[in-house]
Amino acid sequence: MTRRASLPGADELFRANTPALSAVRQVAEPTTAPAAPATSTVTPKAKKGVRTISRRRVTAAEKTPSGRESHEEKITVYLSTDELFDLDQARLMLRGDLGLAVDRGRIVRESIAVIIADLEAKGDQSILARRLRGI
Repeated sequence: MTRRASLPGADELFRANTPALSAVRQVAEPTTAPAAPATSTVTPKAKKGVRTISRRRVTAAEKTPSGRESHEEKITVYLSTDELFDLDQARLMLRGDLGLAVDRGRIVRESIAVIIADLEAKGDQSILARRLRGI
């Protein structure tokens, strides 16, 4: 009788436990009303870099920022010292002046939601489009 513990092999320890990137989660649509086909406003002479394929429409429930929960996706954003200082100042202002204890990630997610909503509502005249053009 051996006193050595039986351990799982490397294949079991390092197997992929998440679906591949190509396996996109499908949302079941209600069966009562058939979905209308997405109409695409593709112009023959589209500018380079402009989307020519219609994008997936997002419901109002999906547009709200996720708040404090476990997130599956991650990006890395590099900030200058001044930008990080401004983000921390905003967090401290929200906490001290407004009584909202939020972390930096929540501020960033809320900011993204606001900017994207403005972009979808105003398009070319949105604050994001104007700032990126340098106006």
